[in-house]
Formats: sequence, structure tokens, C-alpha cells
Amino acid sequence: MGLRVCAALALTVLFAEPAAAQKVWRHAIIEAKSDAGFAMMAKARGFAEKQGLTLEVMQIKADQIGLKALLAGELDSYEGGPGGAIVAAARGADVKILGCHWPGLVHGLFAREGIDRIEDLRARSIAISSPGALPDLLVRAALSQHGLAPADVKFANMGSDTDRYKALSAGVVDAAIVSTEYLPLAPRAIKLLATGREILPNFMRVCMISSAKVLAEKSDEAVRFLAAEISALRFAVANRAEEIKLTIETTKAKPDDPRPAFIFDEAVKYHDIDPEIGLPMERLAWMQDMLLKNGSMPKPADLAKVVAPEIRARALELVK
Repeated sequence: MGLRVCAALALTVLFAEPAAAQKVWRHAIIEAKSDAGFAMMAKARGFAEKQGLTLEVMQIKADQIGLKALLAGELDSYEGGPGGAIVAAARGADVKILGCHWPGLVHGLFAREGIDRIEDLRARSIAISSPGALPDLLVRAALSQHGLAPADVKFANMGSDTDRYKALSAGVVDAAIVSTEYLPLAPRAIKLLATGREILPNFMRVCMISSAKVLAEKSDEAVRFLAAEISALRFAVANRAEEIKLTIETTKAKPDDPRPAFIFDEAVKYHDIDPEIGLPMERLAWMQDMLLKNGSMPKPADLAKVVAPEIRARALELVK
């Protein structure tokens, strides 16, 4: 059953050979791109091993796949937008937010030549990922701020940042929400209309998400996993060259690819990444309010029951 579910969800397992004496933690990240050094540091540089864990890291196209795999028992945790987890919790799903390591948005709204303002997107096609995911929420907010309704544009549901950028470059769509890592590569015909930081300064990009079931069965492993991630992120932020090197190794980018260095500098400059993997409840509450207002969820979830602060508190004790 497990292998069939994983195959159906198209999960790519990286470095998945477990060490006999260590316990396994199965974690998923959004498809590795120019911030991959942050995502893979705990696995690739031994931080998980130091916590007694064999960390299996899987790549997924979108966080909704991670959510489904978690609820199906195929994962112990995944990295994804907290919005999807909050909506799922409001509908009765068993999800727990452990902490948020990417509070800032490194995404932006890009458009083709001839589109100079967000207002110019009327009747145009915009590439997002899945409904309710970060790109969808971000573009809806941008449209609303400029007097446009979702019905005024055409949404094209696509997978990863790479898929959306390729569609924009090929002229398949007129605009797209993609990571700003593509700025150094974008031709003059493609321009950045607005950054995510400008559109939604309180938006939370990525959190570590698990379930009450997993935490009940693997509480110690969950603490050690989060401790490994905190140690790894602290190291990554403090060691620019090593993070960039690991990004290049993971994505198999060319050594002169400017994107890994660009995204590292952006993330550190704007504090887009939080090595302490905090739980800013006021920002999670803001996100829930946004989801309620735009109709993504019918009723609010009890956020105090959606988060698991005790796991983070215990993890911090391990990495003092």
C-alpha cells in the first residue's frame, strides 16, 4: 500500500538508505530549487545523524501533495504553506504546525512585455499552482489590492515554480507567481510587477507540518527532527558559501548559476528565513483571517489546537 501511494503521489526520495541503529523520519520538501541548501542541510551535512535520526527527504511538486501524503501515513512531516494546513484543520483534518522557518516571501508576480501594472492583468492568464496554495493566495491578494476580482483573470493551475516560469517564458501564460530567484535569469521581456513582501507583508511562506497521530507515536523523533533542522538552519544562515555549495549539489546547477547566491542574499537581507523555526501566532491568525475573507475556508480553526509548541520547546532544549 505504502509504495503504491508514494508512486501515485510522485514522491522522489533522496538519500533514503536508513542507518540500522537510527530511527527514521520521513520528511517532504517542495521541489528543490535555489534555496535547496537550506532545505537539505539537516540531511546532507549530518545534523539529523547527530540527533540519532535517519532523515528521508522527499521532493514534491506542491504542498497539497505533502498534506495528502501526511494524512495517508506516508510522511512524518512536510514543508508547506500554513494556509493549506489551517484550511485542512478547519475541515477536521489531523494536522499540527511545528514551526515556521520561512516567514518571508521570496516570490513575486512576474508578467510578460506589455503588462506594466497589475491592473493590466484583466482578462489575462496567470499561472498559479493549486487552489489555496501560496501562488493562488498571493495573486488573489494582489488583484484585490488593485481593484480586480478573481473572475477578471484566467487562472492556469501548474505545479512548481519551474513549471510556471517556463510557461511564462514560452508565452503560454501572461503572468505567473514564481520565486524571485529567476530575476537574475529573466529576459528583458519579463518583468517583476510586485514582490510578495510588498503584496502580503504578514504572509507566512513555509512551515514544518506534521500530525497529532505522528506526534503521539513518534514524539521523541519529532523533537530530534526539529532540533536537527534548527541546528542546520543556524549553520546555513551563518555559512553562505556552504549553503550555496549544497544548493548547487542538490539541484545540479552550474557553478556559475547566479540564483543560489541571489536567493541566499535576499533571504538573509530581508529576514525571510527564521533559523529558530518560530511560531508567530499573530501572523498565523492573520493568515486565517485572510483565508476566511477570501472564501477559502467556511469557518475558523482553533489555532491553539493546530500548533504544537511543546515539540519546538523541547527541540530548543537540545540545541542550546
